[in-house]
Amino acid sequence: MKKILVTGATGQLGSELSVLASSYPQYKWVFADRTQITLDNLEMLQSQLEAIRPNIIFNCGAYTAVDKAESEKDLAFRVNHLAIELIARFTRENNARLIQISTDYVFDGCSSIVLDEEAETNPINVYGESKLAGEIACLKENPESIIIRTSWVYSKFGNNFVKTMQRLMQERDEINVVNDQIGSPTYAADLAQAMIDIIESSKWIPGVYNYSNEGEISWYEFALSIKEFGGYNCKVGGIPSALYPTPAKRPSFSLLSKEKIKAIYNLNIPNYKESLKKMFV
Repeated sequence: MKKILVTGATGQLGSELSVLASSYPQYKWVFADRTQITLDNLEMLQSQLEAIRPNIIFNCGAYTAVDKAESEKDLAFRVNHLAIELIARFTRENNARLIQISTDYVFDGCSSIVLDEEAETNPINVYGESKLAGEIACLKENPESIIIRTSWVYSKFGNNFVKTMQRLMQERDEINVVNDQIGSPTYAADLAQAMIDIIESSKWIPGVYNYSNEGEISWYEFALSIKEFGGYNCKVGGIPSALYPTPAKRPSFSLLSKEKIKAIYNLNIPNYKESLKKMFV
């Protein structure tokens, strides 16, 4: 029986994988939180991996505090770069498979056309820099790895944009949301299923893939859909990013092309509204 290690088990993606795991009893699932897989302590991480000895690793653990990363660069790089380097080396040396989760923040947002896996990377914040460094180290240490870049992740679990909007729309009469950052949301449950579909597939084609739900929207339009499905009365206004400054810059355009992952793994990717609806059921 193959053993799958899921890091970041209490996060959005890890939690969605734990929901799906019971449907795949042919695997032994190991869900590790940050005490069981310590991404910020490399010596401990090495011994933890050796103790678990997984056949497959879904590395969902990451440093994801985008704004905080600007002042915690060393920590962000330790978790998002050096830990990935170690995990990738471990999988290569132990003939294990690795699916590493990355982000649209590896791009600068200056493109006006949908971004495929060959698009030039140029991160504009520390978080994006650390994730790109992790991608490069991952494929250098284990060229057989699969990296999945995703964007705007949300779930019933954890903290995310959808849950923040739900709370604010119930608390306030009016809110403003940025309308000049364009991309597509990712329902973590859909991404979790896609990861399982890949390991269940008869083929393993390493390299970088993109995954998000279908659709091209702004955060403002996303908020309008949340308002619609939640039946909230709150007034939602659209504002430019300049009126909502943050410590870390965000890419203004990061719409990901999913053609590669759809073609190779025959995935059916839902439209963002179809998936968002599931959160309100």
